[in-house]
Amino acid sequence: MLREIRQAILFNVVAMLLLGGVYPLALWSVGAMTFGSQAEGSLLRRSDGTIVGSRLIAQPFERPDYFQPRPSAVHFNAGASGGSNLGPSNRDLAKAVADRLAAVRSREGQEAGPVPSELLTASGSGLDPDIPPAAAGLQAARVARVRGVPIERVSALIDEHTEPPLLGFLGRARVNVLELNLALDAAFGPPGGQGER
Repeated sequence: MLREIRQAILFNVVAMLLLGGVYPLALWSVGAMTFGSQAEGSLLRRSDGTIVGSRLIAQPFERPDYFQPRPSAVHFNAGASGGSNLGPSNRDLAKAVADRLAAVRSREGQEAGPVPSELLTASGSGLDPDIPPAAAGLQAARVARVRGVPIERVSALIDEHTEPPLLGFLGRARVNVLELNLALDAAFGPPGGQGER
């Protein structure tokens, strides 16, 4: 009986070491060597090395001198990814979209005209870091005006940071909001206190 207990304990210790230590370390090592940035979370840093976020997770930008991301049903909480689960006929969703449309028109100084749906509806995860080029283009005049820079330079940054569809035909063109805002700061300097966004 004592022999079987010793074997069971030894088996558990060896299994814990292999499956809880050696195996994850081996996978992490392979990932770090082959996909270094992705294995560390696709983190983005300022020029001084400060981590400002991940290129995979949206974050809010409240200041008018930055591009705004998609709305988030989870208030950009990466620990609570999810959508609103409201259907197209839901009155609460219709009201939220109408409120967001009024806010976008007010913020961008636009009386009429099309507004990309990505600025009015939250993504399924609530953490989508990308917007379409049209949504960035709609915001370009405001960003240029508030920063006091030519709109052509802001539009050029949007073009530089527009990623084409995968393989040229899968999905749509997109702009990563955090990367674009970091490029704004690199090109024109941060617009005030660096900690505020």
